[in-house]
Amino acid sequence: MSGTLDNFTIVIFGASSDLASRKLFPSVFQLARWGHMPELFRLIGVGRREQSHDEFRAFVRERLLEHSPEAAAEAARLDAFCSRLFYVRSDLDDPAGYEALRDEIQREEEKGRTCHNLMFYLSIPPSLAPAVVRGLGKAGLGGREQSCTGWRKIIAEKPYGYDLESARELNRVIDEVFEERQVYRIDHYLGKEPVQNIMVFRFSNGIFEPLWNRQYIAQVMITIAEDFGIRDRGAYYEESGLLRDIIQNHGLQLLAAIAMEPPVDLSADSIRDEKSKILRSVRHFTTDSVRDSVVIGQYEGYQSEKNVAPDSKVETFAAVKFHIDNWRWSGVPFYMKAGKNLAKSVTEIVITFRCPPQNYYGPSGGAACCTPNQVVLGIQPDETVAIRFGAKRPGEQMITDPVFMKFDYRGTFQGEGLTPYHRLLLDAIEGNQMNFIRKDSVEYSWEIIDSLKDSIDGQVPEQYPVHSWGPESSRIYG
Repeated sequence: MSGTLDNFTIVIFGASSDLASRKLFPSVFQLARWGHMPELFRLIGVGRREQSHDEFRAFVRERLLEHSPEAAAEAARLDAFCSRLFYVRSDLDDPAGYEALRDEIQREEEKGRTCHNLMFYLSIPPSLAPAVVRGLGKAGLGGREQSCTGWRKIIAEKPYGYDLESARELNRVIDEVFEERQVYRIDHYLGKEPVQNIMVFRFSNGIFEPLWNRQYIAQVMITIAEDFGIRDRGAYYEESGLLRDIIQNHGLQLLAAIAMEPPVDLSADSIRDEKSKILRSVRHFTTDSVRDSVVIGQYEGYQSEKNVAPDSKVETFAAVKFHIDNWRWSGVPFYMKAGKNLAKSVTEIVITFRCPPQNYYGPSGGAACCTPNQVVLGIQPDETVAIRFGAKRPGEQMITDPVFMKFDYRGTFQGEGLTPYHRLLLDAIEGNQMNFIRKDSVEYSWEIIDSLKDSIDGQVPEQYPVHSWGPESSRIYG
């Protein structure tokens, strides 16, 4: 594959960030190791720390030895990779830093070592993104430059803004410097194999697609649970909360993948069109509707976490009932539960089908009169697809018990697969935007979350024990 890709330079803003150390450097190293990078690629780190090229190479080497086990066993590959690393020191609001970056890029281009293709990765807090985009534009490094002789791409990490207004402002700033076809808004959930398999499962299997509608499906349940707290993210969480941190992006993207209409084709625009339509169709919340649709919670001890206010009302748990106002899904509730410090870490989607109109197997009207069929899509930690159906219990009586058939990714497909960041970086390099979020979807998502946040304004989250399944009142939601 290395012979089919253009040579390029990837510039990582926030080169000393935890994301860069744990995910970006190891992913780029692995892609180079697997032959998925061009021969003359370069990586330029940009950060506030004062250091030379060699000091930056030593820093990245240490991070790779820590986070990429293969690096220690492949000294020659590691040396070759580190030789492709360079560093520019800059404050993100300092025009001189972007001029220094431009000079560093041009210095290597003049030597003929690489071509003029540039990819910028914003591994920085979202609040700093507008300053970086403006700085790139003023330095002549943007994608709308008439003198640009190669391609330009920019990858932005979530969250994209803090609310609808800030998301629109960020989109406006990006639009001034880059065209939408050059923008890659990344959500690592969209790079997970089980998430990518949702469309395949739906649209390539004739036994499911005809049933994927309000006539046959009773409800959908999406769970995004973590068994740990906010760790060292107290300051961030006080600003965002669970709704903005998880549901606005991961949660609504999973909902869109489950509920979208079949695309016209498999192009990025066609797939993102359908996801955008679904998000546009999600019913907004009102002060009246949230009473029966939303429960927010906060785990016991959150107010004692570092950088958290002692009287904080920030939610670390939410159970939400969404409705999609379109022909396919009218009347079908989409439940979503997400939270910190819950009983276990699991992300899964459960599609529950309606029971047959009459029960033959079990007491009439009894609690066990129906075994609803379910499709359970495991996203993490187990990457599975399970189907629940009723089977006769051995014995003289005609009574059914629920049983499962299960497919396991790791047990079925052997070999070294791509992690989400491997997958999404490679997609961006190759110019495939299918698994990235378009700006209209970002804004539709924020419209939903803003209506929810406004409707619960002032509501005090219910306390729940650490390593439970959230507040007691949330049990009614799925």
